[in-house]
Amino acid sequence: MGAVPAQGHPVRLLIAGAGARGAAYARLAVATGQAVIAGLAEPRPLLRNRLAAELKVPAEGVFEDWQAMLKNRLPADGIIIATPDREHGGPFAAAAAHGYPILLEKPVAVDPAGCAELERLGRESGATATVCHVLRYTPLTALLRELLLGGAVGRIISVQHLEPVGFWHFAHSYVRGNWRREEDSSPFLLAKCTHDVDWLSFIIGSRPLKVSSFGTLAHFRPEGAPEGAARRCIDCPAEPRCPYSALKIYGAGRPLNGARADPARAYFADVVDPGGTPESLLHALATGPYGRCVYFSDNDVVDHQVVNIEYENGTTAAFTATAFTAVGPRRTRIFGSHGEIDVEAEAISVFDFLTGTTAVHPVPAAAPRVQGEKHEGGDRGLVQAWVAALATGDWSAVVSGLEESLVSHAAVFAAEEARRSSTVVQVGSFSLSQ
Repeated sequence: MGAVPAQGHPVRLLIAGAGARGAAYARLAVATGQAVIAGLAEPRPLLRNRLAAELKVPAEGVFEDWQAMLKNRLPADGIIIATPDREHGGPFAAAAAHGYPILLEKPVAVDPAGCAELERLGRESGATATVCHVLRYTPLTALLRELLLGGAVGRIISVQHLEPVGFWHFAHSYVRGNWRREEDSSPFLLAKCTHDVDWLSFIIGSRPLKVSSFGTLAHFRPEGAPEGAARRCIDCPAEPRCPYSALKIYGAGRPLNGARADPARAYFADVVDPGGTPESLLHALATGPYGRCVYFSDNDVVDHQVVNIEYENGTTAAFTATAFTAVGPRRTRIFGSHGEIDVEAEAISVFDFLTGTTAVHPVPAAAPRVQGEKHEGGDRGLVQAWVAALATGDWSAVVSGLEESLVSHAAVFAAEEARRSSTVVQVGSFSLSQ
């Protein structure tokens, strides 16, 4: 564990990576009133300078890369690592060597070898490493765990879980965006759904034992293109009748369902053209990756996948992730020996087999969002728990350590092996000490 700051002094944090996730975590840390940003590393000048000014990072604490920041050995109580998925190992190793407690964005690594190396580094250095499995920290999860631990449905027998990615969100991130190609990022299941696989283990209270999986790239291929489609939306004759039009998604001239008024759409438009104007957004769509036709991109990740999991305690789970939905919250049904639970965003319904009655439990509302915050209060819950632990030395509210995270990563890699080989695969371990 890191040293606890002196009483009355704020927690001093370093930020490695000021993209969407790193910036959101930094803002949430400052919003706790317990933390300040002592150092910020980000190679993109616009993002670096904008966040540094917003969060009042001292000039001597602003760097172009994490190497320079960590080489300076700034006095700090913890570091948030939110570099690209394939670039977590370097800052993790350096931060662990310096003794900084670490908050690490998921996925922790993009392959089993990378996970094994982080396991070794964490074990040998004794680093305090927390992973951003934010679904563990939502108000919904807290209420659901309370009900399950109280025996609301008896023993959990099986679970159905849906991750409705959303048609335009998938087009943005996994067809046009940074996670569209496995060799550049990671498999879709790892990039998007490590959250879900981890959450299922947390809710069920058992480790995954074996998995099967199926999924393909079914739709976002050249043969799916409408007749006459052009390579870019901005000059495509088929654009008006295409739901995946970049002009509609980002509100560039032809908004779909009030795209510009939707905070989520505005968030993604800012990714395409940070801090831009309507004219610069159109230019970005005419020249950059986010204006490409979804049927003629260079994407190769699956657009739908199912994963079946058997746990050590005998519970089974069926998990579906798909692009082909409206954007909305995850949905879960839990089937127990004495009842059934339906989990929605705003309420948890419990049907009791004995009484034949249904009790509806409203989910406490999350606090108003800061810019970039997501996951129904999970981002805030995670950061608040981590900052409080740094401030007080009490880590009891931090429930997503590296060891737990590596279990879910192992399950995801096993699911990918099962999908590619059409077999049932045992979930392994990354520990090199065994």
